[in-house]
Amino acid sequence: MSFVGKVWKLLVGVKDGLVLLFMLLFFVALFGILSARPSPGQVREGALLIELSGVVVEEKSAIDPITALLSGSAPMAEYQARDIIRALDAAATDDRIKAVVIDLTTFVGGGQVHLTAIGEAMDRVRAAKKPVMTFALGYADDHMLLAAHASEVWLDPQGAALITGPGGSYLYFAELLEKVGVTARVYRAGDYKSATEPYSRSTMSPEARENIGGVYGALWEEWQANVKKARPKADLAQVTGDTASWIASGGGDLATAAINAGLVDKLGDRVAFGARVADIAGEDRFDKTPGAFAASEFDAFLAASPEKRGGKKIGVITIAGEIVDGEAGPGTAGGTRIADLLDDALDDDLAALVVRVDSPGGSAIASEEIRRAIQRFRDRKIPVAVSFANIAASGGYWVATSSDRIFAQPETITGSIGVFAVIPTFEQAAARIGVTTDGVRTTPLAGQPDIIGGFSPEIDAVLQAGVASTYRDFLARVSKSRNMPVERVDALGGGRLWDGGAARQVGLVDQFGGIEEALEWAAAKAGAEGKDWHPVYLGENADNFDPLIRRLLTSEADSARAISSGGPFALVARRQNELAARLTGDVERLMNAQGVQAICLECPGRSPMREGSGAPSGGIAALLRLLIAAE
Repeated sequence: MSFVGKVWKLLVGVKDGLVLLFMLLFFVALFGILSARPSPGQVREGALLIELSGVVVEEKSAIDPITALLSGSAPMAEYQARDIIRALDAAATDDRIKAVVIDLTTFVGGGQVHLTAIGEAMDRVRAAKKPVMTFALGYADDHMLLAAHASEVWLDPQGAALITGPGGSYLYFAELLEKVGVTARVYRAGDYKSATEPYSRSTMSPEARENIGGVYGALWEEWQANVKKARPKADLAQVTGDTASWIASGGGDLATAAINAGLVDKLGDRVAFGARVADIAGEDRFDKTPGAFAASEFDAFLAASPEKRGGKKIGVITIAGEIVDGEAGPGTAGGTRIADLLDDALDDDLAALVVRVDSPGGSAIASEEIRRAIQRFRDRKIPVAVSFANIAASGGYWVATSSDRIFAQPETITGSIGVFAVIPTFEQAAARIGVTTDGVRTTPLAGQPDIIGGFSPEIDAVLQAGVASTYRDFLARVSKSRNMPVERVDALGGGRLWDGGAARQVGLVDQFGGIEEALEWAAAKAGAEGKDWHPVYLGENADNFDPLIRRLLTSEADSARAISSGGPFALVARRQNELAARLTGDVERLMNAQGVQAICLECPGRSPMREGSGAPSGGIAALLRLLIAAE
């Protein structure tokens, strides 16, 4: 039996070894498949097909393939604005590309600065005598900002075009918090820092209404000017100002009304649209499906259009998303991660540095960590330019105070120079359910902060002093950077928002321009002649398995989103999703306060679609759920 037992153990060991070997080979093969790059050989004569089935962003969020596969879900598809622009510019000069087709059926949206830049790239394709065509089941504001630059705008006959303009409602929780016995302790610096108002008020303050209303007005004016210039025949005044007569002009049919208002050019389903493209770009020899046409996919074409190399290296660091402590990102600006990338690049022989910011801010500590890392380049006499994208507010402006020049666009939202902290306490809620506190304290600060028993006046004073001190540091950095008296910075700060045009007038930015202008300025300062330079994006690793992961795990979600651009009822559904994301995000933020925040929660353009969703989880967030449920 002893011999048989040993043989059996040997066989079991061999079996286990083989299982492990096959599992290893499986995961190696899976990784190889997922990480396969799109082949430039897939580019062929015909159209360039860009299917925007998600959001346009500054920096794509990273996906952990194993976690995504195990969870069965993946984030919304994301497209970097600069990738789309590079593909469009390459298409303008590529003889194989006869037309550009942009499918907006499942497009969700993007920032106004990004979409404006993409629209300008579409204009360059048309200037090369190549048609640019769009198709969608419905056109909303972001869709139209792109489609206005197309030579042909197609709409499904069952669809609609609906322009609403910026603005909407904010959520206020003061009465709810009072009802459930939660005290939101607010510490802030700045009369216009309205990020705390949802927790302390039931309505928007006059200061916030004045400030945010002015910014929304500027964004709306820029949007209209852009669309009218690209599409002069569009009757925006009727669509947005006399909606009833506009609908009546189409006999109650929204698609026909869109034609009459000049928002779209032609009505037709996907088959009719595809036949039109085939007339221009050629038929697909390999696909005889109705509506098919010869085309190169976006990823393959992008792979065949590499960025330029040679000459001096201009480093580009991207600060996108909320600024947080630690290693988070890409897609979120982890302060430690970005500072480490910058420090590693100090030895990379960079001629200059461009800091690209698309962030509403966040942690004051993380913002300062990034600023110090940028300053180390300036200490070495390396020129530093900052380029603002859609939003560079609060902590997003803080990081720019170590720079030689700041570039922004008229549609950029910036400023919000102010800080705050919100901490919930539960003394009232505890008393309601018969929980009290008592003890022995050696000093007024002993046992503080106490979220159940409540805060003492002394700890309140300490916390407010911390916020005020951080605000003074913020003012001092801006004062030194912009060569302004602190009193002048305070007058421009206080949490006040500025659009890019106003920010330039008051001296918070130096000149209009996008990242290309910032790169050219930095290269010139570094002594690079003409185009004898190229950008190097710090920390950028091509996660080539992302597209396949997203296709495998988001097909159903994408199908659902296809409806999201299909008319007014679908727009309502999208607004509901955004509201749910905003609601859970606001509650999570209250329940998980993390130090002094330099963030612009009220900034127009902050998309809740990219924020974390789902119910608050764990700790005092769970307690809040219990309190609400008990009412």
